[in-house]
Amino acid sequence: MILSSIKGLIFSFTKNKSLIFNLVKRDITSKYKGSMLGLLWAVFTPVFMLAVYTFVFSVVFNTKWGEGATGNKGEFALLLFSGLIIFNYFSEVVNRAPSLILSHSNYVKKVVFPLEVLPWVSALSALFNFFTSLLVWIVFYLYINGLPHITAIELPLILIPLVLLVLGISWFLSALGVYLRDIGQLIGIALTMVMFLSPIFYPLSALPIEYRSYLELNPIAPLIEAIRNIMYLGQSLNMIDYIFYTVYSFVIALLGFVFFQKTRKGFADVL
Repeated sequence: MILSSIKGLIFSFTKNKSLIFNLVKRDITSKYKGSMLGLLWAVFTPVFMLAVYTFVFSVVFNTKWGEGATGNKGEFALLLFSGLIIFNYFSEVVNRAPSLILSHSNYVKKVVFPLEVLPWVSALSALFNFFTSLLVWIVFYLYINGLPHITAIELPLILIPLVLLVLGISWFLSALGVYLRDIGQLIGIALTMVMFLSPIFYPLSALPIEYRSYLELNPIAPLIEAIRNIMYLGQSLNMIDYIFYTVYSFVIALLGFVFFQKTRKGFADVL
């Protein structure tokens, strides 16, 4: 049972990879189709966000990031924005998940289509904004501090559990959204809570010790701390924690995939 589910999860990508990549390409281009600047909006948006964060936190509030902060201009903005890169990716995929099947109901009713690839498309197309924001972050870091730490090469490792995590949640919510239409409204509220309960605007060390264990229950909190450590602080991944979190993310992905496959039989009756 477990092995067949794992095989089905892997085959959902390998068997349909051409279809997935074509849909990803169409999904990315359709977001900016018809606009004057086109794909340049993907660059301007994070540039604007980073500029605002830099002004507000470095100039207006003159904020420093916890103990041992250098007070370097833009330091707070870089640390904050690195966390937002993870959260924005997570939020983009999860927020879209409840309406994923609903917005492609024609695939359910009229066409023999592998519906399980839609979360793959959502997760992979969102990587475009992820890497665009990351590029903006790197350029700003080069301007403020010079060359990044060598630990930045570990960034691809973070993407593995991150993509697995959002895939699992997306499979679960996209199936649930077919039967419970209100789930989309609840997700918006939940994502706002997750943003403020994640170590984005503050380091985990800023919390009293008795509350840190609760914040660590947040599924994206370890990844936010990890990207900040390797990209800005020059600290390598803790491989034991990384392996544990990757296994955890794979289990979430597997459970989400199984739930989707079990419930998809009733999609046509509901839509």
